[in-house]
Amino acid sequence: MSERAGPEWGTLALILGCYGAWLAMLFYLPVWAAVPLVGVVAALHSSLTHEAIHGHPFRQKALNEALMALPLTLFIPYRRFRDQHLAHHRDATLTDPYDDPESNYLDPQVWAALRGWQKRLLAVNNTLLGRIVLGPAIGQFVFIRNELRPVLQPDILLAWALHLCGVLVVLWIVSLSPMPIWAYVLAAYLGLGLVKIRTFLEHRAHDRASARTVIIEDRGPLAFLFLHNNLHVVHHMNPAAPWYRLPALYRAGQDTYLARNEAYVYRSYAQVFRAHFLKAKDPVPHPLWPKG
Repeated sequence: MSERAGPEWGTLALILGCYGAWLAMLFYLPVWAAVPLVGVVAALHSSLTHEAIHGHPFRQKALNEALMALPLTLFIPYRRFRDQHLAHHRDATLTDPYDDPESNYLDPQVWAALRGWQKRLLAVNNTLLGRIVLGPAIGQFVFIRNELRPVLQPDILLAWALHLCGVLVVLWIVSLSPMPIWAYVLAAYLGLGLVKIRTFLEHRAHDRASARTVIIEDRGPLAFLFLHNNLHVVHHMNPAAPWYRLPALYRAGQDTYLARNEAYVYRSYAQVFRAHFLKAKDPVPHPLWPKG
Protein backbone atom coordinates (compact mmCIF):
# COMPACT_ATOMS: atom_id res chain seq x y z
CA MET A 1 0.00 0.00 0.00
CA SER A 2 1.44 3.39 -0.95
CA GLU A 3 2.05 6.06 1.65
CA ARG A 4 -0.98 8.30 1.93
CA ALA A 5 -0.59 12.04 2.29
CA GLY A 6 -2.97 12.53 5.20
CA PRO A 7 -5.79 11.03 7.23
CA GLU A 8 -8.47 8.87 5.67
CA TRP A 9 -11.25 11.38 6.04
CA GLY A 10 -14.05 8.92 5.35
CA THR A 11 -12.91 6.60 8.12
CA LEU A 12 -12.41 9.52 10.50
CA ALA A 13 -15.91 10.79 9.74
CA LEU A 14 -17.35 7.33 10.36
CA ILE A 15 -15.58 7.10 13.74
CA LEU A 16 -16.88 10.51 14.81
CA GLY A 17 -20.34 9.60 13.53
CA CYS A 18 -20.19 6.37 15.54
CA TYR A 19 -19.50 8.29 18.75
CA GLY A 20 -22.19 10.85 17.90
CA ALA A 21 -24.77 8.13 17.28
CA TRP A 22 -23.78 6.44 20.54
CA LEU A 23 -24.34 9.63 22.54
CA ALA A 24 -27.63 10.40 20.79
CA MET A 25 -28.98 6.92 21.48
CA LEU A 26 -27.92 7.04 25.12
CA PHE A 27 -29.50 10.41 25.84
CA TYR A 28 -32.48 10.70 23.49
CA LEU A 29 -33.94 7.22 23.04
CA PRO A 30 -36.03 5.24 25.50
CA VAL A 31 -34.03 2.44 27.08
CA TRP A 32 -35.96 -0.33 25.33
CA ALA A 33 -34.98 1.13 21.94
CA ALA A 34 -31.51 2.28 22.95
CA VAL A 35 -30.25 -1.12 24.13
CA PRO A 36 -30.36 -2.92 20.74
CA LEU A 37 -29.27 0.18 18.80
CA VAL A 38 -26.36 0.89 21.14
CA GLY A 39 -25.41 -2.76 20.67
CA VAL A 40 -25.23 -2.20 16.92
CA VAL A 41 -23.14 0.95 17.39
CA ALA A 42 -20.84 -0.90 19.78
CA ALA A 43 -20.33 -3.60 17.14
CA LEU A 44 -19.49 -0.90 14.59
CA HIS A 45 -17.03 0.60 17.07
CA SER A 46 -15.39 -2.82 17.35
CA SER A 47 -15.02 -2.93 13.57
CA LEU A 48 -13.54 0.57 13.59
CA THR A 49 -11.13 -0.47 16.35
CA HIS A 50 -9.95 -3.24 14.03
CA GLU A 51 -9.36 -0.59 11.35
CA ALA A 52 -7.37 1.54 13.80
CA ILE A 53 -5.15 -1.41 14.67
CA HIS A 54 -4.30 -1.74 10.98
CA GLY A 55 -3.32 1.92 10.60
CA HIS A 56 -6.52 3.82 9.84
CA PRO A 57 -7.47 6.64 9.69
CA PHE A 58 -4.04 7.96 10.74
CA ARG A 59 -0.58 6.65 10.05
CA GLN A 60 0.41 7.43 13.64
CA LYS A 61 -0.39 4.54 16.01
CA ALA A 62 -0.81 6.85 18.99
CA LEU A 63 -3.46 8.95 17.22
CA ASN A 64 -5.44 5.88 16.25
CA GLU A 65 -5.28 4.53 19.79
CA ALA A 66 -6.39 7.86 21.25
CA LEU A 67 -9.27 8.04 18.78
CA MET A 68 -10.55 4.62 19.86
CA ALA A 69 -9.80 5.13 23.57
CA LEU A 70 -13.42 4.77 24.70
CA PRO A 71 -14.12 1.00 24.77
CA LEU A 72 -17.81 0.98 23.91
CA THR A 73 -17.88 -2.82 24.18
CA LEU A 74 -16.24 -2.58 27.65
CA PHE A 75 -14.44 -5.90 27.82
CA ILE A 76 -11.23 -6.06 25.72
CA PRO A 77 -8.27 -3.66 26.13
CA TYR A 78 -7.28 -1.98 22.88
CA ARG A 79 -3.59 -2.84 23.20
CA ARG A 80 -4.25 -6.49 24.03
CA PHE A 81 -6.62 -6.77 21.07
CA ARG A 82 -3.97 -5.09 18.89
CA ASP A 83 -1.17 -7.42 19.94
CA GLN A 84 -3.21 -10.59 19.69
CA HIS A 85 -4.87 -9.66 16.43
CA LEU A 86 -1.59 -8.80 14.72
CA ALA A 87 -0.23 -12.15 15.93
CA HIS A 88 -3.32 -13.77 14.37
CA HIS A 89 -2.25 -12.32 11.02
CA ARG A 90 0.62 -14.81 10.78
CA ASP A 91 -1.22 -16.92 8.22
CA ALA A 92 1.05 -19.93 8.70
CA THR A 93 -0.40 -20.44 12.20
CA LEU A 94 -4.07 -19.71 11.45
CA THR A 95 -6.38 -21.99 13.49
CA ASP A 96 -3.43 -23.31 15.53
CA PRO A 97 -4.85 -24.04 19.01
CA TYR A 98 -1.74 -22.56 20.62
CA ASP A 99 -0.16 -20.03 18.25
CA ASP A 100 -3.28 -18.38 16.80
CA PRO A 101 -4.78 -16.18 19.56
CA GLU A 102 -8.13 -16.10 17.74
CA SER A 103 -8.49 -19.83 17.11
CA ASN A 104 -11.69 -21.52 18.30
CA TYR A 105 -10.16 -25.01 17.99
CA LEU A 106 -8.77 -27.03 20.87
CA ASP A 107 -5.95 -29.53 20.95
CA PRO A 108 -7.73 -32.93 20.82
CA GLN A 109 -5.92 -34.00 24.00
CA VAL A 110 -7.25 -30.93 25.80
CA TRP A 111 -10.73 -31.70 24.45
CA ALA A 112 -10.54 -35.31 25.65
CA ALA A 113 -9.73 -34.15 29.17
CA LEU A 114 -12.78 -31.86 29.45
CA ARG A 115 -15.83 -32.78 31.48
CA GLY A 116 -19.05 -33.71 29.75
CA TRP A 117 -20.81 -30.42 30.47
CA GLN A 118 -17.82 -28.48 29.15
CA LYS A 119 -17.89 -30.44 25.90
CA ARG A 120 -21.63 -29.86 25.54
CA LEU A 121 -21.23 -26.14 26.19
CA LEU A 122 -18.45 -25.77 23.62
CA ALA A 123 -20.41 -27.85 21.11
CA VAL A 124 -23.36 -25.45 21.45
CA ASN A 125 -20.90 -22.56 21.08
CA ASN A 126 -19.93 -23.99 17.69
CA THR A 127 -23.39 -23.26 16.31
CA LEU A 128 -24.05 -19.72 15.13
CA LEU A 129 -26.85 -19.22 17.67
CA GLY A 130 -24.59 -20.47 20.44
CA ARG A 131 -21.75 -18.25 19.31
CA ILE A 132 -23.97 -15.16 19.36
CA VAL A 133 -25.53 -15.92 22.75
CA LEU A 134 -22.73 -17.72 24.61
CA GLY A 135 -19.68 -16.73 22.58
CA PRO A 136 -18.98 -13.36 24.23
CA ALA A 137 -19.06 -14.89 27.73
CA ILE A 138 -16.97 -17.93 26.79
CA GLY A 139 -14.52 -15.79 24.84
CA GLN A 140 -14.14 -13.37 27.74
CA PHE A 141 -13.57 -16.20 30.21
CA VAL A 142 -10.85 -17.73 28.03
CA PHE A 143 -9.29 -14.32 27.37
CA ILE A 144 -9.09 -13.43 31.09
CA ARG A 145 -7.80 -16.90 31.97
CA ASN A 146 -5.01 -16.56 29.41
CA GLU A 147 -4.21 -13.04 30.56
CA LEU A 148 -3.68 -14.26 34.12
CA ARG A 149 -1.40 -17.15 33.20
CA PRO A 150 1.84 -15.31 32.32
CA VAL A 151 3.76 -13.19 34.73
CA LEU A 152 2.06 -9.82 34.44
CA GLN A 153 4.38 -7.86 32.21
CA PRO A 154 4.52 -4.05 32.27
CA ASP A 155 2.99 -3.76 28.78
CA ILE A 156 0.03 -5.95 29.80
CA LEU A 157 -0.49 -3.98 33.00
CA LEU A 158 -0.36 -0.71 31.07
CA ALA A 159 -2.86 -2.01 28.53
CA TRP A 160 -5.30 -2.90 31.30
CA ALA A 161 -4.75 0.37 33.16
CA LEU A 162 -5.51 2.40 30.03
CA HIS A 163 -8.51 0.21 29.30
CA LEU A 164 -9.97 0.59 32.79
CA CYS A 165 -9.63 4.37 32.50
CA GLY A 166 -11.62 4.22 29.27
CA VAL A 167 -14.25 1.96 30.83
CA LEU A 168 -14.69 4.39 33.72
CA VAL A 169 -15.24 7.26 31.27
CA VAL A 170 -17.79 5.22 29.28
CA LEU A 171 -19.69 4.23 32.42
CA TRP A 172 -19.56 7.79 33.74
CA ILE A 173 -21.17 9.04 30.51
CA VAL A 174 -23.77 6.28 30.72
CA SER A 175 -24.50 7.25 34.34
CA LEU A 176 -25.44 10.73 33.14
CA SER A 177 -27.91 9.31 30.61
CA PRO A 178 -31.32 7.70 31.18
CA MET A 179 -29.83 4.24 30.51
CA PRO A 180 -29.04 2.15 33.63
CA ILE A 181 -25.56 0.67 33.84
CA TRP A 182 -26.97 -2.87 33.71
CA ALA A 183 -28.76 -2.04 30.46
CA TYR A 184 -25.55 -0.67 28.97
CA VAL A 185 -23.66 -3.84 29.89
CA LEU A 186 -26.41 -5.79 28.12
CA ALA A 187 -26.03 -3.55 25.05
CA ALA A 188 -22.25 -4.05 25.04
CA TYR A 189 -22.75 -7.81 25.27
CA LEU A 190 -25.19 -7.63 22.36
CA GLY A 191 -22.56 -5.74 20.36
CA LEU A 192 -20.01 -8.47 21.00
CA GLY A 193 -22.61 -11.06 20.01
CA LEU A 194 -23.06 -9.31 16.67
CA VAL A 195 -19.29 -9.32 16.13
CA LYS A 196 -19.35 -13.09 16.67
CA ILE A 197 -21.42 -13.42 13.48
CA ARG A 198 -18.39 -12.14 11.57
CA THR A 199 -15.79 -14.23 13.37
CA PHE A 200 -17.88 -17.42 13.43
CA LEU A 201 -16.46 -19.01 10.29
CA GLU A 202 -13.67 -16.65 9.24
CA HIS A 203 -11.17 -19.52 9.36
CA ARG A 204 -11.29 -23.27 8.89
CA ALA A 205 -8.89 -26.13 9.48
CA HIS A 206 -7.05 -26.93 6.25
CA ASP A 207 -3.68 -28.37 5.29
CA ARG A 208 -2.87 -25.26 3.27
CA ALA A 209 -2.66 -21.99 5.21
CA SER A 210 -3.87 -20.03 2.18
CA ALA A 211 -7.13 -22.03 2.11
CA ARG A 212 -8.10 -21.33 5.72
CA THR A 213 -9.73 -17.90 5.29
CA VAL A 214 -13.29 -17.30 4.12
CA ILE A 215 -15.05 -15.06 1.63
CA ILE A 216 -18.68 -14.13 2.35
CA GLU A 217 -19.98 -12.25 -0.68
CA ASP A 218 -22.52 -10.25 1.29
CA ARG A 219 -23.22 -6.59 0.47
CA GLY A 220 -25.98 -5.90 2.98
CA PRO A 221 -26.15 -4.27 6.43
CA LEU A 222 -23.92 -6.85 8.10
CA ALA A 223 -21.20 -6.32 5.51
CA PHE A 224 -21.20 -2.61 6.34
CA LEU A 225 -21.35 -3.28 10.09
CA PHE A 226 -18.26 -5.46 9.73
CA LEU A 227 -16.60 -2.93 7.36
CA HIS A 228 -16.35 -5.53 4.59
CA ASN A 229 -14.26 -7.92 6.64
CA ASN A 230 -16.66 -10.57 5.41
CA LEU A 231 -14.28 -10.49 2.41
CA HIS A 232 -11.80 -11.88 4.87
CA VAL A 233 -9.20 -13.42 2.60
CA VAL A 234 -8.93 -10.03 0.88
CA HIS A 235 -8.16 -8.44 4.24
CA HIS A 236 -5.57 -11.08 5.12
CA MET A 237 -3.82 -10.63 1.77
CA ASN A 238 -4.04 -6.83 1.99
CA PRO A 239 -3.96 -6.06 5.74
CA ALA A 240 -3.03 -2.40 5.20
CA ALA A 241 -5.91 -1.73 2.81
CA PRO A 242 -8.73 0.37 4.35
CA TRP A 243 -12.18 -1.13 4.69
CA TYR A 244 -13.71 0.81 1.81
CA ARG A 245 -11.20 -0.61 -0.71
CA LEU A 246 -11.90 -4.28 0.05
CA PRO A 247 -14.93 -4.73 -2.26
CA ALA A 248 -13.06 -3.26 -5.24
CA LEU A 249 -10.01 -5.38 -4.51
CA TYR A 250 -12.23 -8.45 -4.42
CA ARG A 251 -13.96 -7.60 -7.69
CA ALA A 252 -10.62 -6.98 -9.40
CA GLY A 253 -9.08 -10.25 -8.23
CA GLN A 254 -12.03 -12.53 -7.48
CA ASP A 255 -10.65 -15.54 -9.34
CA THR A 256 -7.29 -15.17 -7.61
CA TYR A 257 -8.82 -14.96 -4.16
CA LEU A 258 -11.14 -17.92 -4.69
CA ALA A 259 -8.30 -20.01 -6.12
CA ARG A 260 -6.17 -19.11 -3.14
CA ASN A 261 -8.73 -20.14 -0.53
CA GLU A 262 -9.98 -23.11 -2.58
CA ALA A 263 -13.47 -21.63 -2.92
CA TYR A 264 -14.13 -21.37 0.80
CA VAL A 265 -17.02 -19.03 0.03
CA TYR A 266 -20.56 -18.23 1.12
CA ARG A 267 -22.82 -16.05 -1.01
CA SER A 268 -24.39 -14.15 1.87
CA TYR A 269 -24.93 -14.07 5.60
CA ALA A 270 -28.40 -15.45 4.92
CA GLN A 271 -26.71 -18.60 3.61
CA VAL A 272 -24.52 -18.73 6.72
CA PHE A 273 -27.58 -18.47 8.99
CA ARG A 274 -29.45 -21.16 7.05
CA ALA A 275 -26.50 -23.54 7.19
CA HIS A 276 -25.22 -23.02 10.72
CA PHE A 277 -27.74 -21.26 12.96
CA LEU A 278 -28.44 -24.51 14.82
CA LYS A 279 -25.79 -26.73 13.27
CA ALA A 280 -22.07 -26.66 14.05
CA LYS A 281 -19.73 -25.85 11.19
CA ASP A 282 -16.69 -27.49 12.80
CA PRO A 283 -15.74 -29.88 15.56
CA VAL A 284 -14.23 -28.24 18.62
CA PRO A 285 -11.05 -30.40 18.60
CA HIS A 286 -8.81 -29.41 15.72
CA PRO A 287 -9.38 -32.08 13.04
CA LEU A 288 -5.80 -31.81 11.69
CA TRP A 289 -4.02 -31.80 15.03
CA PRO A 290 -1.36 -32.72 15.94
CA LYS A 291 0.53 -31.52 12.91
CA GLY A 292 1.75 -34.31 10.73
